[in-house]
Amino acid sequence: MPSNPPSQPPTPPAAPRPDDGQGSVVAERKAAKTKPPRMYQVVMLNDDFTPMEFVVMVLQEYFRLDLDAATQIMLKIHHDGRGVCGVFTKDVAATKVELVLAAARRSGHPLQCIMEAA
Repeated sequence: MPSNPPSQPPTPPAAPRPDDGQGSVVAERKAAKTKPPRMYQVVMLNDDFTPMEFVVMVLQEYFRLDLDAATQIMLKIHHDGRGVCGVFTKDVAATKVELVLAAARRSGHPLQCIMEAA
């Protein structure tokens, strides 16, 4: 009987050789330039029914203004028909508008509050 040599297992594929740097591409990392968030102003609108004291209370409670600053903004709203209560990021401004509107509805006042791009 002829002797057959034992079969050799297949050889694994050759491992990649370390690159010598020829033909390589180096990606440079650029510093990400982030823009500050867009700001929005919360504006209260004048009406003939909401008491001035309520507007001052809302300004103090939801915008953390002292009595003098709240009174000045209330008078601006009264005389000019609108007044800026503060400038905030979009989410914060939207939340403050909702809080003011909810407080006005609970108290039975038609006070309007909106937000506008600053």
